[in-house]
Amino acid sequence: MPLSARNHLQGEITEILLGTVTALITVKVGDNLVESVITRRSAEEMGLRKGDRVTAVIKATEVMIQKD
Repeated sequence: MPLSARNHLQGEITEILLGTVTALITVKVGDNLVESVITRRSAEEMGLRKGDRVTAVIKATEVMIQKD
């Protein structure tokens, strides 16, 4: 599926915390963690499970860069 978002980060789900309405999905991308809050319904419909390989797609008007 073509997307206009340019930031596609492939990783593995390390944790899923299900709430009443939302789900917090933690994805390990390299040495880093990316967290996303989605609806619980979406998580269930997608059948997301710990260990699944997924792509975090980020479309934002602001992405901060820090130089180490």
